[in-house]
Amino acid sequence: MTRGTPTPGTVRPGGRTARVRDAVLAAAGDALAESGFEALDLADVAHRAGCGKTTVYRRWGSTSALAADLLRDMADQSVPRSDHGSLAADLRANARLVVSTLTDARQGPLFTALIAAAAGNPATAEALHGFYRRRIDEWAGCVVAAIDRGEVPAGTDPREVVAAVSAPLYYRLLNTGEPLSEAVADRAAAAVTAAAIAGAYRTDPPPTHTA
Repeated sequence: MTRGTPTPGTVRPGGRTARVRDAVLAAAGDALAESGFEALDLADVAHRAGCGKTTVYRRWGSTSALAADLLRDMADQSVPRSDHGSLAADLRANARLVVSTLTDARQGPLFTALIAAAAGNPATAEALHGFYRRRIDEWAGCVVAAIDRGEVPAGTDPREVVAAVSAPLYYRLLNTGEPLSEAVADRAAAAVTAAAIAGAYRTDPPPTHTA
């Protein structure tokens, strides 16, 4: 079987190449947080990372490929899900993690820049969707555990529950500009927990009761 040419930035390096990748991705993240995607420039990233422009152009080739690789790396480095023994506590931890990320001086503007870039760039959009799929899949385990414990009904969609926790938080970030806080995170988690317990996220029809 013949292998095709890999998409720029998708081959996982080792040794010195790995160190260069780490430096370039860190520099790209800094540049995105400071100035957004439209101002991202491979030559500037190379200068920030202390490596040659040729290296960056040869490995990534475009700003969209660089942003996509950055998102893959961010998914790899993300904090694993918590396991506090209850759905309420686990979803609260998830919501607080989202808020702490979005309010971080660097990570908040970085995510905003990547989300804005995804709106008009298919490659970045695909990478962003992949990032969130991985994060939702990671945290879906807390809902599976809650189903096993009998906290929520069988048939509850774990991924829908997790996605519902962060939805109002991103809405504040991107649409209303209202401040994010732990109190906001806790309310979002509590609302989703109550809805999940009530069966709002069931994907199978509830059993019918006959007189």
